[in-house]
Amino acid sequence: MNYPIKSIALLVILFACNLKVQAQDLPNILWITSEDNSALLGCYGDEFANTPNLDKLASEGFLYTHAYANAPVCAPARNTIISGIYANSGGHSNMRSKYPRGENVVFLAEAMRDLGYYSTNNVKTDYNTNVDKEIWDESSSEAHFKNAPEGKPWFAIFNTTISHESRIHDQLPLGELNYDPNKVPIAPYHPRTSDMERDWAQYYHRIEQMDAFVGERLQELEASGMADNTIVIYYADHGGVLARSKRYVYETGTHVPFIVRIPEKYKKFWPAENPNSKVKRLISFVDLYPTMLNLVGAQVPTRLQGTPFLGENLDPDPKYVYMFCDRMDEWYDMSRAVRSKKYRYIHNYMPHRIYGLPIEYLFRAKSLQSWKMAYENGECNEIQSLFWKTKPVEELYDTENDPWEVNNLAKDPKYNDILEEMRKANRDWLLEIRDTGFIPEDERSIRAGDSPIFDYFQSGEVDMQTIIEAADLASLGKVENMQKLMDFLKSNESAVRYWGATGLLLLGENGESAISSLKKAINDPSVNVAVVAAEALYKLGEKQEAYKAFTRAIRTDREFAQTQAMNAIYLIDDDAPIMKEEVQNALKRMKSKDRNQYNNRAALNLMNKWGLEEN
Repeated sequence: MNYPIKSIALLVILFACNLKVQAQDLPNILWITSEDNSALLGCYGDEFANTPNLDKLASEGFLYTHAYANAPVCAPARNTIISGIYANSGGHSNMRSKYPRGENVVFLAEAMRDLGYYSTNNVKTDYNTNVDKEIWDESSSEAHFKNAPEGKPWFAIFNTTISHESRIHDQLPLGELNYDPNKVPIAPYHPRTSDMERDWAQYYHRIEQMDAFVGERLQELEASGMADNTIVIYYADHGGVLARSKRYVYETGTHVPFIVRIPEKYKKFWPAENPNSKVKRLISFVDLYPTMLNLVGAQVPTRLQGTPFLGENLDPDPKYVYMFCDRMDEWYDMSRAVRSKKYRYIHNYMPHRIYGLPIEYLFRAKSLQSWKMAYENGECNEIQSLFWKTKPVEELYDTENDPWEVNNLAKDPKYNDILEEMRKANRDWLLEIRDTGFIPEDERSIRAGDSPIFDYFQSGEVDMQTIIEAADLASLGKVENMQKLMDFLKSNESAVRYWGATGLLLLGENGESAISSLKKAINDPSVNVAVVAAEALYKLGEKQEAYKAFTRAIRTDREFAQTQAMNAIYLIDDDAPIMKEEVQNALKRMKSKDRNQYNNRAALNLMNKWGLEEN
């Protein structure tokens, strides 16, 4: 059919106008994010906190009572948010890494830009990958929604570090604190030392300052005249910040404040009948990306691993949310957690490591230093002492009635059904997402080759079920499984051999009959297997054999193999001349490389422990 030129022009104009109307109908979306803070806010029932701005925001919106960071530390948590993929599925669960994202992984900021949004970020990125500011229209200290082109919807993030862990490293003068250390409530697992009280008081002080920052951003929005068209979301990037919160998959490390304010114009998106409501739906950071797409009416790609919790046509409330924890800076550990509305289940895959690993950055807090001193002086009760001991394989808490999670129910027969159900939920999740953490970091980087780690694991080349079953069995550390563990050492799959060696390490002196198998393992093609076998052999009195494997790992000049070996050397508490020489030589080689590498930090920890000066 032929149309007159004027008619065609009119159609073009009408189409353009329709697009403009659609753009104007789309909500602006403002995220205000804070760092390292749990829900220690007045609106969450904390009577000691002074948070008037967030309390007001909650009264105008919807407060989520069960919101969770999937990782208890910033970079993996942020990777999960920006990718919509669990960082332990994408290969980015260790703190920190620069691995490339999967080839078909599109980050949230890019998706919003493709949908016509002006996407702006002020100013934190820290996505635990090699992609950074380029995904935004603007990402800088000057980035602002006010810079959006006229008539274009915007997605803006403002982040504050006021409540970050570093803000308690230097103690403020007592006269500057708005809170009395003598009156501050503290966790029951913390001894009431003067430094502990002071850091808790300073933390509340920082929370109050953070609240003022939120108030300033909200005032800017009101002054802009765009508040009635803007959905506001406030959340913290994970819990914190006093020791046993950040870096730990407990409530204190993963439960976050999460508040949403939705204007009357978008009432159809309200998660409850009226504002000033509490929403009990379980949500976690992996759900943020699909939720954003759902709010703007876009299709949610199947590659995303979360589900929308706002918008229309929502799925039923989930039964569980999931958390993970792997390497923290220069120290390896590994835990996975499942949270229902009432219970928290934790599986510790490296239970031979104590909770209070000597992470250099963590120990900058005087409160933690005082806690360790109190423990060494015999001044801690049973609950306060657990932090300095090895972990149980499984933990189960009735968090509803035990909010500080100090009463482990995993061995209580009354909770067997719940334990088994949540244990299975954990296993199913690990298999579904193809958790990359079950292959040592050093090795998976090598095995993936030029492919992103996410793509390598999703390709089906890795037999995840066999590996995870080996890890589950090994972590139990049971003598009756010794033959199976020794059989694991003969597997064609290096990750199975790694977990076989780990299981034998957990047996301690009960693993003596495996010495011959462990001696063969120190020559394993995988240096990661060799290091674990060496640690086991050392504890069985075979020190010279252990030194061979440690030396091999340190001389690889591969950052994560060296870090793994130095972790083991630190914990076996050996200052043999051969180990000192190898670590000193390795540190010299590192000097010509990036000084922020974690093998460097691990080497310096050993040097400090041995009282040696860096040459």
